[in-house]
Amino acid sequence: MYHAFLDSPKNTRVSVSPSGEIVEGSSVTLTCSSDANPLVHTHTWYKIRDDKTSQVGNEKNLNLNLTHETSGHYYCEAQNLIGVQNSTVFSVELPDSPKNTTVSVSPSGEIVEGSSVTLTCSSDANPLVHTYTWYKKNGAEPSLMGSGQNYSITNISSEDSGQYFCRAENQVEVQLRLKLVDPPEIVAPPSGNER
Repeated sequence: MYHAFLDSPKNTRVSVSPSGEIVEGSSVTLTCSSDANPLVHTHTWYKIRDDKTSQVGNEKNLNLNLTHETSGHYYCEAQNLIGVQNSTVFSVELPDSPKNTTVSVSPSGEIVEGSSVTLTCSSDANPLVHTYTWYKKNGAEPSLMGSGQNYSITNISSEDSGQYFCRAENQVEVQLRLKLVDPPEIVAPPSGNER
């Protein structure tokens, strides 16, 4: 005698085809799978982006043409006559060149000759930025000043006056992101001979 145990969906999961690197413009299929008895009769797909969840499909498979609009976090809901279970979240993220590159100066305010300042370069990118390069604007050709997310100038003198910018680079694309820092006026400390 055969006894079938009825159970709600278990081990609900998302798989992707084809697997491998996700490239903008390509197509992928997300598949919702689950162990259930009786079989799952309803699949519902949800997308989470910018803290908002929206329903994006109601089939076992979800076909995506990959663009920055379709990137986000996806999960499926599997339902049978006994119950419902959600899968874990599957992330669809497209590699992206650096964007929103900014330069900040610390400390802010007046810079006095002989003091120190640190410039910090920040950028949004996926994958993360792996190289920051600093330049100083000198006529037509910028001068290479250093590398790293932070660039420090110590014992500031009038020769350090100028416009500085950083270049953010990741594995997807190298882009020169100009963010000129207008130099604060360097003020010479008062000498003891002035009356």
